[in-house]
Amino acid sequence: MALTGDSLGGGRRMVRFDSGRICLDLLATGAYDSEQLDGTAQLERWLLDAGLLPRDAPCGVVGGDWPPRFVELRCCVGALVVAELRGACPDGAPDALDRLNALAAAPPPGVRAVPGADGVLVRTLDRAPECAALLALVARDAIDLLTDPGALALLRQCEGDSCRLLYLDTSRGRRRRWCSSEACGNRERVARHRRRLAAL
Repeated sequence: MALTGDSLGGGRRMVRFDSGRICLDLLATGAYDSEQLDGTAQLERWLLDAGLLPRDAPCGVVGGDWPPRFVELRCCVGALVVAELRGACPDGAPDALDRLNALAAAPPPGVRAVPGADGVLVRTLDRAPECAALLALVARDAIDLLTDPGALALLRQCEGDSCRLLYLDTSRGRRRRWCSSEACGNRERVARHRRRLAAL
């Protein structure tokens, strides 16, 4: 799980990577009270933490038009995934589906292996990152999820109070209830303990 709280500005909730899919991690950036991708620095941090940009990517590679494009993709993925979660037909969001397919059609970024500082091979991009290529990676992940009945059967919404995060439940016995045991799970345990104390 990657946490990027400080880089997102004071008082903002931390962006987490608990969902099991990069497209659901993108959805998580819109599940808070404040926009998590409202600037180039925030999106660049998310792309780095998500592993979509290599750690050696030069600072400032994210263009000013990138955040709204990723937010658009997030909205499309959200409409389709929520429809699936509710058992609704994805045809109810044809514009979202058309746009998702269009974004996925772009060529994804080329990658190559290069020796790192310690001689161990590391993954890097073969050219400067392009927005359309990175969008295609996330859009293709969403298509993989939406067209995989096995993965869709694992799709859950966190049971935490007022939490809207979605995740794939790959736990043993499929008994996972929260997006994160350390976050919503811990809050629920604390609330349960307080209720028990109040009942004494």
